[in-house]
Amino acid sequence: MAKVFMKGCEAIAESAVRAGCRFFAGYPITPQNEIPEYFARRLPEIGGTFVQGESEIASVNMIYGAAQTGTRVMSSSSSTGISLYSEGISFLASARIPAVIVNVARGGPGIGDIRPAQMDYLQATKASGNGGFRMIVYVPSTVQECVDMVYEAFDVAFRDENPVMILADGVLGTMMEPVVLPEMKSDAEVQSLKDAHRPKAIVGHPLAERALAHPGNIGEDHELRNKQAAAMYETWQTNSLRAEHFMDEDADILIASYGISARVSKAAIRDLRKEGYKVGLIRPLIASPFPYADYENINFDRVKGILDVEMSIPALMKWDVEHAVRGRTPIRECLRSGGNIMTKEKVLAEAHALIKEVLG
Repeated sequence: MAKVFMKGCEAIAESAVRAGCRFFAGYPITPQNEIPEYFARRLPEIGGTFVQGESEIASVNMIYGAAQTGTRVMSSSSSTGISLYSEGISFLASARIPAVIVNVARGGPGIGDIRPAQMDYLQATKASGNGGFRMIVYVPSTVQECVDMVYEAFDVAFRDENPVMILADGVLGTMMEPVVLPEMKSDAEVQSLKDAHRPKAIVGHPLAERALAHPGNIGEDHELRNKQAAAMYETWQTNSLRAEHFMDEDADILIASYGISARVSKAAIRDLRKEGYKVGLIRPLIASPFPYADYENINFDRVKGILDVEMSIPALMKWDVEHAVRGRTPIRECLRSGGNIMTKEKVLAEAHALIKEVLG
């Protein structure tokens, strides 16, 4: 298929449309504004609905309502806006309602900075709302991965009857790259997907046809619903663990990173290899559930150190890496924040310091 040149936010929105998304509600916040702007133009062309909510709280509850009809829905925001989504996301998980939510992350905490950052990792993977629910969280590092992961996320959300998050960042949202767009689902396919959800949809049902509706977790069945959700989360250990291994077959130094920082790290690794240093990378493509086994099964007789590279101070993904490694090799940090983008030069400097420390 032919490649097209697209900005990350616009590619995310177009991929969602092609996956069958026909309802979007959102509220402006930098650096994700081009997602709702794109939907505002695109959805009316295909009979979909765009709503600019009066707030983030209104927007997340609008997608809750629209998704109850079986419609494929999406919303997007950035960092502080996602914090305001947290109650609504928890309600989606409680009622087992599928939805796709995109966080094009910015700096923090608080209002932070409109420039890119990776400081929402723990929020996305550990606590996107109250009640201990879990979501699958994709972490792309290229605009093409944004496209592919968004498209897949809709099928996954409906498979699990659960919200799914795409955790991107302001670099990916605003940069332009050539991408191959997925096939557009036809009107018949979109309707078929909606019809398949009809038994649980809040739509008009004949008196003789009782709608199953979404279970929720209120009342005496609360514990049962939690157990059912936990059983569903367990299935992710076989169908949703995903990580990339880059030049790590013979590595004695590994970089652990995700998203745009992992992309920068690859450039540094290529330079380090030219210098004669055996450096590789392991990066999660899905951060929740985290691919612990990919780090647990490292050959620690060979690997003498790990460099955690993130655009966050303090480090956040490092918590998961440490949990997997369990002290079997030193883990050092290469960090930026405050809207400062990770650079190859920064990774090279910290990698050289780790090499000197552990290899001499």
